Formats: sequence, C-alpha cells, structure tokens
Amino acid sequence: MTRELATDIEGFPIAGVFTISRGSRTEARVVTCTVHENGVRGQGECVPYPRYGESEDSVVEQIEAVRQEIADGISRADLVKAMPAGAARNAVDCALWDLEAKLSGKRASMTACAIPPRPLQTAYTISLAAPEEMAAQARAHATRPLLKVKLGGENDAARIHAVAGAAPDSRLIVDANEGWTENNIRENMLVAAEFHVALIEQPLPAGKDEILRDIPHPVPICADESVHTADSLPDLAGLYDFVNIKLDKTGGLTAALELRDRAREMGFGVMVGCMVGTSLAMAPAVLLAQGADFVDLDGPLLLAKDRSHGLSYSGSLVSPPSPQLWG
Repeated sequence: MTRELATDIEGFPIAGVFTISRGSRTEARVVTCTVHENGVRGQGECVPYPRYGESEDSVVEQIEAVRQEIADGISRADLVKAMPAGAARNAVDCALWDLEAKLSGKRASMTACAIPPRPLQTAYTISLAAPEEMAAQARAHATRPLLKVKLGGENDAARIHAVAGAAPDSRLIVDANEGWTENNIRENMLVAAEFHVALIEQPLPAGKDEILRDIPHPVPICADESVHTADSLPDLAGLYDFVNIKLDKTGGLTAALELRDRAREMGFGVMVGCMVGTSLAMAPAVLLAQGADFVDLDGPLLLAKDRSHGLSYSGSLVSPPSPQLWG
C-alpha cells in the first residue's frame, strides 16, 4: 500500500467583512490535504490561525513533514502521536477519515456516531461592529433561532442591548474572543443575564481567567481559546461550564471525539464550533456535533462561494454531509 499526499492553499471570499475582536477578514484562507490510494481520494480542510502561531506555510510544512508516514499507511491513532494538535493534523486526520470511508464503503458516520446523524440547528454569527450596525445584521436574521454575537470591544453592553432588541425571538450566544477584562467582566455578564443570553464564550484571555473561579456565573461560560485537547480539561474545572470543540484546535475528528467524551464525563456542557471555512471543514464537525448542547457550524453561510456538493442548509438547519463532499 502506498498513499500519495497533496496539499493546496485556497481562498474563498467572505460575503462582506467578518470582524472579531482581533481584526477583520474578507477571505477565508484554507489548506486542503488530499491523500490518494488505489485511485481513491480522501480530503480534509483546515484553517491556519495566527492566534495559535499558525500560517498557511507553517501548516503545509507540518503536513509535508509526515509525507513518508502517510505513504506508509499511518493510522489515525498513530497520527495523533506523530503530529501536534492544530490545523495541520486536522487536515490530515480528516483526509484519512474520508479515505477510509471511501475505501471501505462504510460511511464515516457509522464509526463516529452512535446513531445515524440528523440535521442540527446551528448558530449564525453577527460580526463585530457598532451597535446600530450589529442591530441591522441581527434584524436581517431575526428569524434564526440562535445567533452568535461577536463582542470584545468597548461598549459591549450597548451591542448586546441592540442585538437583543433587533432579534427578540432569537436565543443569543455572546463571544468576546478574549476581549473582556477583570474591570468590565462583571458588568458585561450582568447585562448578558438581563437579556437572557444563553452562553458567554471566552470572555477573558486564555491563562488570565482565574477570576472566573471566584465570580458568579449568571450566564454559563464556555471555554474556546482555553481548550484545545482533552489534556486541557483538568485546568478548566471550576472556571468554565462549557467547552467549545473545534477540529482545528484538537487536530482532527479523532482527537475531537476523545475531547467531547472526556468533557461529558467531567460534567462540562459541549459546544461544537468552527473557523470560517468551507463545507469540507464543517462536514466532520457535523458528525462530532451530534448531541452537542450548542452547534456553531455556519462557516459556509458566511462565504460568498462554497465548494461543490456543499452542506445543505435549510434556514439554520444543517444536514450531515453527502458522500460526494466527505465521509
């Protein structure tokens, strides 16, 4: 058995501008890993993230470093030991899941899911902007049952107020992307509670969040940048109520399933999220998200153009991937 590896860097335009506390983007830049065996092709996609010291070139370099191991038929279990957690391993791991499914004729969901996967309700992201601009975004999507509101600047209380008023029937998740401080977290959390926010995501910088142990949680708090793999969980006990699992942080579906199951055992609620990528990146996450408390897999909805055979979205319901896409 010899497997051949290929990597590509691709760009997909975002519909408008996507802004969080760390900056703005107009394009989703992704790395695609393809593994060929006996005329069959498996693919995985990742999104390099500068917050974690990743670039397109560094991710490609990491993938290329295991070219021989891939050619020799490395298993997914051994891949977890051969590569560090992160975007590069995610692309390879998901390509191997896809390849295994196609070679065996057995859908990936039969291995990853306890029961056949079903459509899931996903959040839709409201990009960070001035309160009136965010209200306009929310108003345009007020029929969606769950909105995720990007925060992390000054005047976040006004942003929460504006979005809640513009979409009164939608549940809200607020995501500060590490943008709050010890000086404003109590006030912001009370405002979130006043407007019945369902979840607050990563309010403080990772590693500077010990205060969460000592202040009330009027709204449940979810770790994002603070959690990567199952090894992260012991340090989060008593600080966070939920964890946001992303394949680009765990380094693939294999490690993400372990993180999800361990989190449940330790009493954490589970959210499954994503970077801004195409349906190829979301496809394995839809399997991971079966049974999650919150699902945030709206990446393709934020793009001006998705891949062929993309995931099917009906309003905020996202269906499991077709075999033509992945798995």
